[in-house]
Amino acid sequence: MNSAALRATGADTAFAEDAIAGLSATPKRLPAKYFYDAAGSALFEEITELPEYYLTRTELALLETRAPELAKALGPGRVVVEFGAGSGLKAALLLEAMERPAGYAAIEISAAALDATRARLAAAFPALPLRTLEADFLTLTALPAGLPKGAPVGFFPGSTIGNLTPAEAERFLARARRLLGQGSDFVLGTDLAKDPAVLIPAYDDAAGVTAAFNLNLIHRLNAELGAGLEPEAFRHEARWNDILSRIEMHLVATRDVRFTISGREFAFAKGSSIHTENSHKYGHRGARVLLLAGGWTPIAEWIDPAGDFAVILAEALPNRFAP
Repeated sequence: MNSAALRATGADTAFAEDAIAGLSATPKRLPAKYFYDAAGSALFEEITELPEYYLTRTELALLETRAPELAKALGPGRVVVEFGAGSGLKAALLLEAMERPAGYAAIEISAAALDATRARLAAAFPALPLRTLEADFLTLTALPAGLPKGAPVGFFPGSTIGNLTPAEAERFLARARRLLGQGSDFVLGTDLAKDPAVLIPAYDDAAGVTAAFNLNLIHRLNAELGAGLEPEAFRHEARWNDILSRIEMHLVATRDVRFTISGREFAFAKGSSIHTENSHKYGHRGARVLLLAGGWTPIAEWIDPAGDFAVILAEALPNRFAP
């Protein structure tokens, strides 16, 4: 099926192009952003409630207890701009603690998640101006139109920064700084490095929800690009890469597999894999250095009592470093 045929059937040409590029590369990969169709977004919300997946409940507890301090540091009259908004639950905690927030903007690639965010925050803050933008925050060229007046605060919770390679993370942080402007602030949530015995189950739960989330990419290749793969042709696998300090998610071929996308044939030998996601885990100071590389100056940090998760506040200050 060529690009014209894909457009004619309403399939996503960008998905086809990215899939072909990633599956032709070495190692084979698919961009993690394609997890988040309606089914994938719903599965991810299930993941956040799993007993093995400590990240969401740890960050929520940290925000619930330390949001007043964070809000005091931010000051009144701020506009919160959330990159990758998800369900908006964490933004609601921050907005509740803030003094006279001036507005909220959600940037999210999933239309379903964006609808959930809008509904949640409109119900919780009926007088608060809300703006939404369906977009990939990695390629964002402008903030949502019609933002209220007020100094912006970038909000990037959930350890989503860990899904980016260090180079991607630096580029994203630099892009966010340009978009938000001088004098803005940035709130970053990051998962901290810990024992792989804790990390791996968080990405390979006993109920198989994360496996379904990963395998949803196979369903999308079939439904949207006509790949014709049998679901059992691949299995989910989570790996800890110690040298790169990251969890990797893979789709591993359970047998020799052949399939076609847009006339391009792909062959996978049994045991070979498609790399679908990274989740980098930073040390206590690593995320601060990453913020500095992106043009943000860290000014405060809050860590949960177990030392599992950090929320960092940074400012867009003039460059104060020696040459």
